[in-house]
Amino acid sequence: MAKKAWTLNPPLWDWSYALEIFPVLASASWLTVQATLSGFVLALVLGLVMAVTRLSRHPALRLPSAALIEFIRSTPLLIQIFFLYYVMPEFGLTLEAMSAGVLALGLHYGAYCSEVYRAGLQGVPRGQWEACTALNLSPCRSFVRIILPQAIPPIVPALGNYLVALFKETPLLSVIAVLELMQTAKILGSESFQYTEPITLVGLFFLFFSLISALLIRRIERHLARHSGKPHQPSPRTRSLI
Repeated sequence: MAKKAWTLNPPLWDWSYALEIFPVLASASWLTVQATLSGFVLALVLGLVMAVTRLSRHPALRLPSAALIEFIRSTPLLIQIFFLYYVMPEFGLTLEAMSAGVLALGLHYGAYCSEVYRAGLQGVPRGQWEACTALNLSPCRSFVRIILPQAIPPIVPALGNYLVALFKETPLLSVIAVLELMQTAKILGSESFQYTEPITLVGLFFLFFSLISALLIRRIERHLARHSGKPHQPSPRTRSLI
């Protein structure tokens, strides 16, 4: 009778089941971290390229870049994932699920990062460019050695926020069968009909990695502030989390 009651009225939380599935979810979390870091590195690179082209004096570079940024920012990430995975093969480009997901994350957040880069670059005083010209430095060398190092420190908090946001978007990759953290939790729940434990553990994993990211962002801010000689003022997000 006790066994029957257990079956009809399962406990709200089963510690033995939670401990059983924890290693599986921990393994899946590594795939989620990989997708996050790969997508964010791609976003940083693409964002810088889009920002530079959007600030270009040449309309042939500026206008297409601005149109691309607005298009990406104005369409849902889910649609972009579907497009890269299901539509691009019609044009001869077939990507694996993980590659398509990382590319979609990189493109989507690259458009947002480009606006952050643009704000940072426009915040550098015009006199810095004029000084580089007076020193007979090439535009490329001026940008890489003088302008960009001054533009990056103020935008680190905003870029860090996009890192956390990108990490929380990775469950969308499950729609193209990427076995990331959330998809693994759903599979475990469908097999045992116990969703409380896997979904709760997924939430704790996301919370843990978000807090770790906030700590890293704050340390990077301190490091850059120390080398720039300016007093460190943590961003509102890191100040609230730490």
